[in-house]
Amino acid sequence: MAKGFFDHIIHGGDYNPDQWIDTPEIWDEDMRLMNLAHVNSATIGIFAWSMIEPEEGVYDFSFLDRIMDKLHENGKAVILSTPSGARPPWLAQKYPEVLRVEESGIRNEFGVRHNHCLTSPIYREKVRKINTMLAERYKNHPALKMWHISNEYCGECHCELCQEAFREWLKVKYHNDIEELNFKWWNGFWSHRMNDWSQINSPKFRGENHVSAMKLCWNKFVSDSHISFFENEIAPLREITPDIPITTNFMKLYDGIDYQDFAKHLDLVSWDNYPAWDKGRNVEEATDTAFVHDAFRSMKEGQPFFMMESTPSLVNWHDVNKLPRTGLQELSSIQAVAHGADSVQYFQWRKSRGGHEKYHGAVVDHCGHENTRVFRDVSRLGANLEKLSDVVGQYSDSKVAIVYDWQNGWAVKHFCGFNNINRNYAAECIKWYEPFYKKGISVDVIPMDADFSKYDLVIAPFLYMLKEGTIDRIEGYVKNGGNFVGTYLTGMVDEDDMCYLGGFPAGKLKDVFGVWQEETDSLPEGIRNSVSYNGKEYTVEHICDIIHAQGAEALGEYGKDFYKNMPAVTKNSYGKGKAFYVAFRNDEDFVRDFCNDLIKKFSLPLDAKLTLDDGLVMRKRGDVIFVMNFTDDEKTVTLDKEYNDLINGEAVSGSVTIAPCSYLVIE
Repeated sequence: MAKGFFDHIIHGGDYNPDQWIDTPEIWDEDMRLMNLAHVNSATIGIFAWSMIEPEEGVYDFSFLDRIMDKLHENGKAVILSTPSGARPPWLAQKYPEVLRVEESGIRNEFGVRHNHCLTSPIYREKVRKINTMLAERYKNHPALKMWHISNEYCGECHCELCQEAFREWLKVKYHNDIEELNFKWWNGFWSHRMNDWSQINSPKFRGENHVSAMKLCWNKFVSDSHISFFENEIAPLREITPDIPITTNFMKLYDGIDYQDFAKHLDLVSWDNYPAWDKGRNVEEATDTAFVHDAFRSMKEGQPFFMMESTPSLVNWHDVNKLPRTGLQELSSIQAVAHGADSVQYFQWRKSRGGHEKYHGAVVDHCGHENTRVFRDVSRLGANLEKLSDVVGQYSDSKVAIVYDWQNGWAVKHFCGFNNINRNYAAECIKWYEPFYKKGISVDVIPMDADFSKYDLVIAPFLYMLKEGTIDRIEGYVKNGGNFVGTYLTGMVDEDDMCYLGGFPAGKLKDVFGVWQEETDSLPEGIRNSVSYNGKEYTVEHICDIIHAQGAEALGEYGKDFYKNMPAVTKNSYGKGKAFYVAFRNDEDFVRDFCNDLIKKFSLPLDAKLTLDDGLVMRKRGDVIFVMNFTDDEKTVTLDKEYNDLINGEAVSGSVTIAPCSYLVIE
């Protein structure tokens, strides 16, 4: 299944010609350099509001007109941004309600980015107006190929407008029944029962901050507010330019917005990719990044995504900003394409002379010419990307899924109990993803309310909170022949963080897994247990569910403490399928061995039959196979037949050596 918006890989990035408006010769030089770098696209207008509307109601589109024309004349596609991410000073000065109020109750002064209230009617009106004018002006411009909405939505506001909007949101959720809210939030505890909606405020450190149900509601409200703000932004674009696709750039696994929900409102998912390369853990960093690529790829079924930002060299916001070695950023870009990206884009094209990001990496450095290591790397990559047009729009179906759910992540973060220190939901999911990634098995990363039926195997690490319908979805999936893996603290609470009664895991899941979890032990740092599995002993840390097998077969047992010899790993036949329960927080050795057993047991298909040295990773997209080396050593891949090397344009077979920070692309 394939769906792409272009017939080639988009190669370009954020371009800020408004910063060089007084030196138009630089614009001409940029066109020359873009051609040298095989750049075919530019994203413009992201922070241009103060240039377009220097004072209220006074508009000047002349610089945009000129640069749109210039880019088109040079064969570049334009991704045009809406400017809501950073408003001009006059707007904040005249309408202070557009500025955010922090959790402290203090209203921010003008400054930085995204310092705006998502609820403010004035800000929404101003954003909609300028977006309407942009759409009307450029709707027929031949360079316009995509809308980039705002930039990296984030943050929250605690002003009275948002407080009232939160109360109205709660009224809808709880059917305008404050007693329903009191019950769902268990407000009888600590004598917190409310009798009027006006008594509810957002969670704050100086107020109510210990009701996890309330914090879950606030998380969802803030996420919904971003989506509502986005919908207000795009309404005129949908009306005036209905055929131009729309996206906004997400930020890794940022937990302030439910990206899986937000993605439903986009034509195309895009994200900003900034791995911390060359800090002693490139292999691990590559694994983490691959997981995020697959999470965003999985949000729009059957459709590739965009890598909207990356750096061609370094960033400026780490504590220490290490230069990546030659070839590593090219490899990082190829990894994105291998996992489903139809674009490689940078922040930024040309370094700023001043401002906060003047030392952030760019294709064109302050020297202003092409004779730099970074420019040569980008040019080489651009030429190579032109050889990979066959992958555009291609999407590989996966038979394995990892459940990583944004709202479950909120719930995991908020609850108080068991081990409150060593609790990292994303890291746990990546740990279970890694064995399949290293074997070259395609994995989807999905929310708990996705369709499980198309997968041979679904793994749901630390699925603490269950959305409505999830129990039935898991039960039906396994009953109809699916294979499901759950881990410790599965099915403890519902969407309001209310504990299920009748024992854990919740409801029918006790029958599906064939286990009952009686207690959970938490291990302090330095205290370990062990589990025996398949004749080998594995280290256990942090969390141990103490479970009773009620129909399940024990595959592994605890080795210590008062629950020694009790089940720690179980398998249960349920209907036509199998359900596995891993009751402990496990080290990577166990997860690797256990997942490798699952791969053999269920004959999960490898993406390609290549023999890889340890450390090489493989990804197949359509008919194209990517082999990547993120290690510090030369590695060898043995090919099972003759392939066409798409980069070098020659036939290859047998053993091929891949240098550090390098890759092989074959078809």
